[in-house]
Amino acid sequence: MSNRLTRRAFMGGLAAGSLLPWWPALGANDAAASQAAFPWGVASGDPDARSVVLWTRVASPRLEARVTWTLADDPAFLSVRARGELRTDVARDHSAKVVVEGLDAGRTYYYRFAHDGSESIIGRTRTLPLGAVDRYGLAVVSCSNYPFGHFNAYDAIAMDDEVDLVLHLGDYLYEYGADEWGSETGAALGRVHAPAHEILSLSDYRMRHAQYKAEPNSILMHAAHPLIAIWDDHESANNPWTGGAQNHQADEGAWSERRRDSLQAYYEWMPIRPAADRARYWRHFRIGDLASIVSLETRHTGRAEQIDYLAHLSVDSTAEDIERFRQDVLAAPGRTMLSSEQEAFLAEALKEAKTTQRPWRILANQIPMARVHVPNLRGKEFEPVRSDPEHPEHRRLALMAALGDADLPIYLDTWDGYPWARERLYEQCRTAGVQDLLVLTGDSHAFWLNALHDAGGAPMGVELGTTGVSSPGDFAAFGAELSPHLDRLFEAHNREVLWTDNGPRGWLRVILTPQAATADFLGVDRVDGPLYNSFLVRRTTLTRRDGTLEVDA
Repeated sequence: MSNRLTRRAFMGGLAAGSLLPWWPALGANDAAASQAAFPWGVASGDPDARSVVLWTRVASPRLEARVTWTLADDPAFLSVRARGELRTDVARDHSAKVVVEGLDAGRTYYYRFAHDGSESIIGRTRTLPLGAVDRYGLAVVSCSNYPFGHFNAYDAIAMDDEVDLVLHLGDYLYEYGADEWGSETGAALGRVHAPAHEILSLSDYRMRHAQYKAEPNSILMHAAHPLIAIWDDHESANNPWTGGAQNHQADEGAWSERRRDSLQAYYEWMPIRPAADRARYWRHFRIGDLASIVSLETRHTGRAEQIDYLAHLSVDSTAEDIERFRQDVLAAPGRTMLSSEQEAFLAEALKEAKTTQRPWRILANQIPMARVHVPNLRGKEFEPVRSDPEHPEHRRLALMAALGDADLPIYLDTWDGYPWARERLYEQCRTAGVQDLLVLTGDSHAFWLNALHDAGGAPMGVELGTTGVSSPGDFAAFGAELSPHLDRLFEAHNREVLWTDNGPRGWLRVILTPQAATADFLGVDRVDGPLYNSFLVRRTTLTRRDGTLEVDA
């Protein structure tokens, strides 16, 4: 992959010529006016074959603002296809959103907004194709954490002509305060969370969305490609379930109100369609005769409370205690991940995808699905960490080593913490005649290539996991030698983990054809500044044969 440096300062690029090949050059006055009226850029999303959502947010001191929009066949707007006017107000945080109907399938369009004589930058979007599709490109991203660095992966995606659609699988933003996770890095980079406190109220969530949307690379990516987005946990609070969240305490008010406010801000600030019940946001996207993409909601509508190891096990637990925990707690029936309504929706989507013989049945999934148990971590290579109480991973290594002794999952907020629900999902797939799932996953800040199996060992498909846009790898604090060593240990210990790499920040590109899918795991060499090199970490090809997926590892 080219190591070309793609990033320039946003305003400088607008005034000098164009950051994206199809953007017309703007003079300094035009660029300043656009930045003043529309400092968060534009975005599009939730496309289908005949319509797409267009979004912006206008900077207006008035309670109510009038915004016009125009959509055309070309970036010069010589062939206008649709235009209209809408009003926004403080009740919607001055966000402006329209669903443009009556479009042609599989077509590229250009759009812009205007307010009080100022025009926004131009956005490019695409409707989904109908009929025969020979090729389709997906960019898969997750975990864009403002204090931890520049969103350079977004810039690389904006410049990538192979991308037709962006899947953001969650942790679009983080709820933490300026003195919490990432604070030292953020202070050094001048990227400190706003507001400075942990976000709790509607105004807090709106301000945090505004900060993330104004990031220059975010503006570029949203302007370049349509987006399909689904939240994970940090869009509200770390590790939520239907009745609360790990990062929500009683003195922070009612969880139902915080969740309501976080979802309202999400709907205001994201290019997504309206919904009567905002938490029930699962969808089925059809890429012609090539692919079905079903986005899952796994946080707010069906998830049972996460299990905490420390509530059930200790350093004194016996083998009998561990086995009792494994059978009676971890594997307890009825611990759901998806609501019954979502299960019914998924069953119908899988059935339709199978009946129409689309070769790719894709789940847009927030959290790792494969079985990932902790390996033996008692080796001498860990002695420097084990013997140094001041090492940042000293305590964590002891906890992980105990899990490795018992062959237990490393995380319990993933599908590993809900084995009954995972088997229920696999049973739905088998009922629909689908055992060749392509699962696209975020959340873990690591690249993954996983082979999925049900409890009986039957193949269920392949999972491709993307790393963080800027959130660091989970083993980074172990150091440059132990971090990749841990990757190799997890590969050797887990049948389902074919390969993993928690080192790079970056993104995943998946190119679909009727016969195969090519997965490019792409890294950026730095996020501590705006100039970067992009590089190919690994390329893997998936081939469909006899109802299963084969991995060219």
